[in-house]
Amino acid sequence: MEVINGVLFHAVGASSASLCYTPQKKVKGWSWQTYWLAQAAVCWLLLPLLVAYITIPQITTVLKEAPASAMQNSFLLGLAYGIGGTAFGIAIRYVGFSLTYAISVGISCVLGTLLPPLVAGTLGTILSGAGAGYLISGVTMGAIGIAVCGLAGRSKEKDIEKQSKTESVFSLAKGLPLCLLAGVLSALYGFSLNQGQPIADVAAKYGAGNFQGNVIYIFSNSGAFISTMIYCLYLHRKEKTFAEYKTTGESGLGMNYLMSILTGMLWYGQFFFYGLGHVRMGKYEFSSWAIHMILLVLLSAITGLLMKEWKNSSGKTIRLLAVAIIILITAVLLLTQGNKLGAVG
Repeated sequence: MEVINGVLFHAVGASSASLCYTPQKKVKGWSWQTYWLAQAAVCWLLLPLLVAYITIPQITTVLKEAPASAMQNSFLLGLAYGIGGTAFGIAIRYVGFSLTYAISVGISCVLGTLLPPLVAGTLGTILSGAGAGYLISGVTMGAIGIAVCGLAGRSKEKDIEKQSKTESVFSLAKGLPLCLLAGVLSALYGFSLNQGQPIADVAAKYGAGNFQGNVIYIFSNSGAFISTMIYCLYLHRKEKTFAEYKTTGESGLGMNYLMSILTGMLWYGQFFFYGLGHVRMGKYEFSSWAIHMILLVLLSAITGLLMKEWKNSSGKTIRLLAVAIIILITAVLLLTQGNKLGAVG
């Protein structure tokens, strides 16, 4: 039952992540870097500190006793993840959101799942355990489903281009290297959490229970914030947009900040519920990253359908999306079954 609850918590976190970009539509009069840095400050800096302070008993003592190496490794890997997020944002300009999403998240799903046990030297033992076949099949199916979902998204973008008769700026030569970089570096976030586990272990000793993972985000998320901040400040200086933080804009300054805060809260929500799901996965908790990534893509696709983002798509596009959803659901079921067998094996 704990495994099922873990998957459900991962689903809640993925739902939060699938909705986190919707408030951006209400932001007016701000450049990308102004909005991005404002919401990043909430997601990557403020909320990790606030939530850890609220949920981790004796947090000062925990931080004093936690290994410095775990803090450093988690921070540096989070820093790399932030660079991957920047590469992701730039790649969208050249190959579109859907293809960037498919390539980057697909790579992140596989590497972020298998890298921690591989580095720890436990992958061989895991693969020989009960339910391991289901896990590998689930990760493989998930990667395929993410790829098909990306093809469906790219097909939708082509449909829009035909209908609006706009000239595409699509460039695979420019976008593909960025997608690959984003995928590899984004996978390091799962590894960052893995490396920060000794900090969570200390928190658990002081009664943090299922909230123990919140203490890791202080380091992994602040690392991501630093690299994100550096790039945003570079764009501010280049484009002279610092003044936007105090200019009204079309929708009002208050609305822009409100939407940035909401984005940051939704984005952080995925990490909060990821932690609650992760501690319930038992023997094969390394598969949390794959489950989260697959659910993220699945629920993002469903959210798009509910928001009528696919309403003018061709029959071919809708069929591709339907196939992708079926494959992704199958992948989640396989991973869930593998974890259930591992829990009793």
